[in-house]
Amino acid sequence: MVPIGVADGRQRAVIDAVLPSVDSGRFAAKCVAGEPFAVQANCFAEGHDVLRVMLQWRRDDDERMHEVPMALKWNDEWHASFTPPTPGRYHYTVCAWVDALASWHHELVRRVDAQDIRIAARVGAAEIAAAASRASAANAADARQLRDWAQSLERGAADSALDSAELKARALDPALTQIAQRYPDRQHASTLAPGFPLVADRERARFSTWYELFPRSAGQQPGRHGTFADVQAQLPRIQRMGFDVLYFPPIHPIGREQRKGRNNALSTEEGDVGSPWAIGAAEGGHKDILPELGTHEQFRALVQAARAHGMEIALDIAFQCAPDHPYVKEHPAWFKWRPDGTVQYAENPPKKYQDIYPFNFETEDWPAMWAELKSVLDHWIAQGVAVFRVDNPHTKAFPFWEWAITEVKRRHPEVIFLAEAFTRPKVMHRLAKLGFTQSYTYFTWRNSKKELTEYFTELSTSPGLDYFRPNVWPNTPDILHESLQNGSPAQFKARLVLAATLSASYGIYGPAYELLEHLPRNPGSEEYLDSEKYQLRHWQLDAPHSLEGFIAHVNAIRHAHPALQRNDTLEFLAVDNAQMLAFLKRSADGRDVIVTVVNLDPWNTQIGWLELPPELIDVGSEEPFQMHDLLGGQRFRWQGARHYIQLNPWEAPAHVMQLRRHVRTERDFDYFQ
Repeated sequence: MVPIGVADGRQRAVIDAVLPSVDSGRFAAKCVAGEPFAVQANCFAEGHDVLRVMLQWRRDDDERMHEVPMALKWNDEWHASFTPPTPGRYHYTVCAWVDALASWHHELVRRVDAQDIRIAARVGAAEIAAAASRASAANAADARQLRDWAQSLERGAADSALDSAELKARALDPALTQIAQRYPDRQHASTLAPGFPLVADRERARFSTWYELFPRSAGQQPGRHGTFADVQAQLPRIQRMGFDVLYFPPIHPIGREQRKGRNNALSTEEGDVGSPWAIGAAEGGHKDILPELGTHEQFRALVQAARAHGMEIALDIAFQCAPDHPYVKEHPAWFKWRPDGTVQYAENPPKKYQDIYPFNFETEDWPAMWAELKSVLDHWIAQGVAVFRVDNPHTKAFPFWEWAITEVKRRHPEVIFLAEAFTRPKVMHRLAKLGFTQSYTYFTWRNSKKELTEYFTELSTSPGLDYFRPNVWPNTPDILHESLQNGSPAQFKARLVLAATLSASYGIYGPAYELLEHLPRNPGSEEYLDSEKYQLRHWQLDAPHSLEGFIAHVNAIRHAHPALQRNDTLEFLAVDNAQMLAFLKRSADGRDVIVTVVNLDPWNTQIGWLELPPELIDVGSEEPFQMHDLLGGQRFRWQGARHYIQLNPWEAPAHVMQLRRHVRTERDFDYFQ
């Protein structure tokens, strides 16, 4: 009689924990295709027998299971990695068993008594013969060698004239042992079921540099509505600045009912263009294009032109409607109606959005609504778009996002979704777990040394690191933080350096950022004066005060240094000044090391002593090394652990320094590399 609840009491191996594991496998961890994905498992059994542990993985649409042996590191922790070859959804788990042959081998190594060795040889012969039987169906040559080895041990154990040391050496033959290990007895193996999901994305999910631009303000003359052709003319400029994602606010027809005027005024004047986020009018809805911008054909041409410049077009997905969106008449059940016969518009007190109707995700017609909203994504993917910035996803039903993103990525695993959700931390993390590839962060509101250190330590460590990919923005069309309202070029530069070096993905809203746009609509407000959200703007792109060259320089550093293209190696360094922030990043292979020091004070020179332990950068305590400031061009010869830093914000608010190690040649010619 088998005890209740026990499948097989002979399964002795315990798989106590597997990492990464997002909510015990409820959600997928994230990685990048073509890069190793590391897995750790805590595995053990009672007693002193030897375990064999395997990391198993497969692509979800492939039933073939691949295996990688896991290595014991310490304290019953087993480690291995596998490399998903292409973007897509994968599955991984761990299998462990007590390996009788390996346990015998482990015991035999320690035996010295002659009689014990002879008995052990006979025990081993039986295990090897069993391995030969398992090998017979797979490899006849291996089976023959194992049978011969087993018989040799049996004869040797019975031959009293054979020296026990020679018999032990015969039993421990490394080449034959390696063959036997190919055919283990796994009938009592433990496998952690059902295992864990994994999403492998393309490289841009890990490392991306975004530039937000309103196409309607790309016109070359003041007052003229911009077009896709005007944007295309700006592609070389944006490429020179080093951006690889060009993001547009919604490009759809804009509602006329309840249209907002300049600076969010409730009344409009002739020529007011309204907010792009008030989607839908007589010309169409979410699958249509504002006629003033161009046609679908012209949009596709822009997508192709951007690719030729090494960039992708990202579209804003805002699932909401203007009052005159066709959906409102065609599908009234998709909206919440008030007792007075009007639709409940969007509100975020004290803000009111009379020009926007939210969808009702509790409608009884939810299956049709879900299908239609997903078809919007499908439509733009068909136009060549593979990157979406999703507006306020936290105000839409979570089950919808999990379903829609999973369905889209099943057919188009290359698609990237950025969640624009400035909301509560647990909600932001839930969206990332549901499938959003990247996530906006609180960086905009993290300005002090303490705030930045605590927040980015959280973002760069597990468990969040396993599924939450930050994308940090110093400004957006909605957010002009008070720290930028002083208009100091040093502050704009410092915040850009922080964004570009603390996070592998970052973005700016331009041209407002490079042109130092800093006036708020009202004191204490984060809204821009003359906000581009509500009116056309004409930008003087060649203004002498533009930060375009500085931004291009910073982005060129990012693209040249793998250390800045990941988040998992971030380490903060001690510097004895509250106005100076210092941190280190290294590439996966450890060869590229970048140390960044930023002056957080935009007005005054700050000095400090930086602690950089030599062992942290794999340099001898007495060995000199060079730090090459990639921003300013200076080279500093350092030695030891304590180093003087001085930063004048009017000259350079930051150092972004590459470690160059000392090399001594046989001809006494020293250099740094």
